[in-house]
Amino acid sequence: MSASRAGEVFVAGVRSPVLEAGAPGAPEAAVFVHGNPGSTHDWADLVQRVGDSGRRAVALDMPGFGDADKPATFEYTNYGYARHLGGALDQLGVSRAHLVLHDFGGGWGLTWAAQNRDRVGSLTVIDTGVLLDYRWHAFAKVWRTRGAGELFFRSATWPVLKLSMRRGQPKPLPESDLRRMFAAMKDPGTQRAVLRLYRATDPESFAGARAPLQGLSPVLVVWGAHDPYLKVEQAHRQRETFPEAQVVVLSGSGHWPMLDDPEGLAAAVVPFLERHIAAGTAQPA
Repeated sequence: MSASRAGEVFVAGVRSPVLEAGAPGAPEAAVFVHGNPGSTHDWADLVQRVGDSGRRAVALDMPGFGDADKPATFEYTNYGYARHLGGALDQLGVSRAHLVLHDFGGGWGLTWAAQNRDRVGSLTVIDTGVLLDYRWHAFAKVWRTRGAGELFFRSATWPVLKLSMRRGQPKPLPESDLRRMFAAMKDPGTQRAVLRLYRATDPESFAGARAPLQGLSPVLVVWGAHDPYLKVEQAHRQRETFPEAQVVVLSGSGHWPMLDDPEGLAAAVVPFLERHIAAGTAQPA
């Protein structure tokens, strides 16, 4: 088993913790980008598995989330996050990225990919992607409404979160992960990031990367069949942008396959990445 390594990068003075495994310094790597309210914790299992295969795997906390900096001056938009991701990849020496994106990480990663298509080795989208004819889910509508979004975070309680997170889930998420999400929801910096991000993003913008990414390959699409926020129909619509995409629907999963079906997710993602990332030399444990 390869050893996981922790580090950090600073992009324009904004710190992002980094989790790595596999071939140190390899210019080609799987790059895992979380969404809301995620962090590197979401990817720890997959980073380790990809690292064990001899490929380099990298995940980072994006600004406003996890243990990353949460400055008021950061541009909490898809473009701001894309710039941060690009700066982080440059610092990490990743010249060819095999993107693995989830949730709002899809908006960030696809914005970067649309600007840097020649640096994209492959694309894996998990309950995210180029969303066509998309309409906001109920939580997003609240967060986008001034006053209501702030009240939501002030009044959120642990019992309410547990109850709301059962929606669409065929089985409960692990309590440790729910508590991590709850802690993020109560963090003022994360609250600011969520409110600014959702208020700066129109649903139509999720389709904005379609033209520059049209026909990109290879692409893997993985979706939880019971996702209440991004309906499974969007999984199949990814082929309107990526005609050759492989689509995998996890029948027992919701919006967070890495939490409620880690084995099913790994069975789809790890072999795909092994096929498309050049093997490096993993360090012994």
